[in-house]
Amino acid sequence: MLMITSFANPRVAQAFVDYMATQGVILTIQQHTQTDIWLADESQASRVQDELQRFLENPADPRYLAASWQSGNTQSGLRYQRYPFLATLKSNAGPFTWTITVACIAVFILMNIVGDQAVMIWLAWPYDAELQFEAWRYFTHIFMHFSLMHILFNLLWWWYLGGMVEKRLGSGKLVVITVISALLSGFMQHKFGGPWFGGLSGVVYALMGYAWLRGERDPQSGIFLQRGLILFSLIWLVAGWFNVFGMSIANGAHLAGLVVGLAMAFADTLNVRKRT
Repeated sequence: MLMITSFANPRVAQAFVDYMATQGVILTIQQHTQTDIWLADESQASRVQDELQRFLENPADPRYLAASWQSGNTQSGLRYQRYPFLATLKSNAGPFTWTITVACIAVFILMNIVGDQAVMIWLAWPYDAELQFEAWRYFTHIFMHFSLMHILFNLLWWWYLGGMVEKRLGSGKLVVITVISALLSGFMQHKFGGPWFGGLSGVVYALMGYAWLRGERDPQSGIFLQRGLILFSLIWLVAGWFNVFGMSIANGAHLAGLVVGLAMAFADTLNVRKRT
């Protein structure tokens, strides 16, 4: 028996097993801390690894869904635990993900109580030369959101991507991405539109870029963003530049965040690419 790989998500593991069954290769599943895939006939290992590489590039491909319908059965050995909504949210995010989430919600509530201007005076990017040594201002702009849609959009992406990075790569990696992207996206937005801006979207764009390129260059990391979603983010970015939506969008922060995320993913996968 040869262990092929492990998946954090048992449903993804089952999709790959079902697909390989349609190709005449029998794989088995064992559940431990993760879902392990095992191959009995080791002479087929090379073929299975090639198919795994293609699967990891786009696990949502319709052919894998079709394979599950064709060969899936109720005797897979998987047992799915039912989670309440809040438990599901908690299970997919780490402590730093939740710390930033709670901070954004708290600041949003405060802004609705005392007003946007009062909070921006405390947290905005240095808007006067006398404030340039108040170091927190270079980062606290990420906590300010100016509408319910604004904060919901950012926090959903933050929970999905930030939680994925923290769970797979650790809190330290997410902290580094957040700090660097907050600083550089804020700097760029300040240059483009002045100091009066806020929101987590610069960091979110960094996570989008990081997750997509990390998944393309290092599929085994478990970090990924579907190509359709990165395309959506690019369309949104271009639409913002041309003011398609007729509202204020932090275009400089978005662009800088995306570049930061791509650069960090490229740096983190250099050794991986050399080994392969």
